[in-house]
Amino acid sequence: MIRLCETAEVTEGQSKGFERDGQRLLAIRKDGTLYVYKNRCPHRGIPLEWLPDEFLDSSGSLIQCATHGALFLIDSGECVAGPCAGQALHALAYVERNGTIWLQNVR
Repeated sequence: MIRLCETAEVTEGQSKGFERDGQRLLAIRKDGTLYVYKNRCPHRGIPLEWLPDEFLDSSGSLIQCATHGALFLIDSGECVAGPCAGQALHALAYVERNGTIWLQNVR
């Protein structure tokens, strides 16, 4: 397993970017649940954020690709608007234990 961060670093309603093991990742906590995805748009294969840790749309309810505005559901990673509609972000398995978030596999 690979240590991602302390649990407290990803607070409710916030997004945070990371680079681990050569992979760019993002984490978001929504309604108490953590979601971790590869930080890679399925349309262009580029990072999603427009500024560090800025992955959410203005409402804070969807993940948004800064390049072309594609919108993704936080809880499934599914693209619901934009050129990659119907595709999805790649979710990553993790474990939260003793105040730390551990990735199970980043490949």
